[in-house]
Amino acid sequence: MFTIVKLQATNSTNTYLKEWAKKCVLKNATVVIATIQNNGRGQQGETWQSEAGKNLTFSLLYRFKKLALNEQFYLNCAISLALYDSLVPFVKDKLSIKWPNDIMSDHQKIGGILIENTVKSGLITQSVIGIGLNVNQLQFSNNLPNASSLKLVCNQDFNLEVMLQNILKALVDKFEHIESKDFINLRASYLKRLYKKGIFSNYSDGNQIFKGKICDVNLDGSLLLELENGELKSFINKSISYL
Repeated sequence: MFTIVKLQATNSTNTYLKEWAKKCVLKNATVVIATIQNNGRGQQGETWQSEAGKNLTFSLLYRFKKLALNEQFYLNCAISLALYDSLVPFVKDKLSIKWPNDIMSDHQKIGGILIENTVKSGLITQSVIGIGLNVNQLQFSNNLPNASSLKLVCNQDFNLEVMLQNILKALVDKFEHIESKDFINLRASYLKRLYKKGIFSNYSDGNQIFKGKICDVNLDGSLLLELENGELKSFINKSISYL
C-alpha cells in the first residue's frame, strides 16, 4: 500500500513531501523518511530535534475519499491512536496521548505529530502527516528536559525498519475507521488514553497559573477544562501549557 522513499538528509520531511507534491501527482500513501532531518518541524513552528540514525522521522501523504474540514479532529485522533497502538506492546501502562497529539511515557515525551491539510470546498483533499518518534537516542538537549526515547524507557534497542512498518500497519487500521466514518469509536479511544484526563493539574495561559481538570476535547479540537470554581472553559492549541 505504501510507497516508501528514503532520504539521507533533508530539512523537513513534511516540507519535502509538500514541495514534491506540487511538482507532480504522487501516489496516495507516499512516505518520505529521512536519516537526518536538519530542521524538523513540530506544532505551530516549533522545532523537532533528532539525532541522526537513532530515531524515526518521516512524513506520509494521504488522500481520504471524503473527509470534511469539520471532521479533522478525528484525523488527529486516528493518527495519535495509531502511534499509541504501535508502541503500547513495549511501553504498556506508561503510555498516553497528550493533547493534542504528543505521545507520552509517564511525564516524558517520546513522539510528536504534525498534520498539514490541504482544503478545497470544505473537504480535506490531502493530508501530509509528519511523525517524529524518539527510538534509540540516549541524550537530549537541556532545552528538552521532558524528552525521552523508547530505549531509555524500555532499556532495549529497537529496529527502526520494524518500528516503521508497525506504525504504518496501525495507520492503515485507523484510516479504515476514518473512511467508514467510525468517529464514535475513534473519539472514545482517544479520550480514554488522554494524558491527565480527569485529574486536577496546573496549567498556564501565559498570564497566570491555574488548576484545571480535562473533561473532554470538543469537536473543533479545543480542550475542555473544568476549573477549580466549577467553570467549564475551552482552550485552543498553544493557548495553554501543562506545568
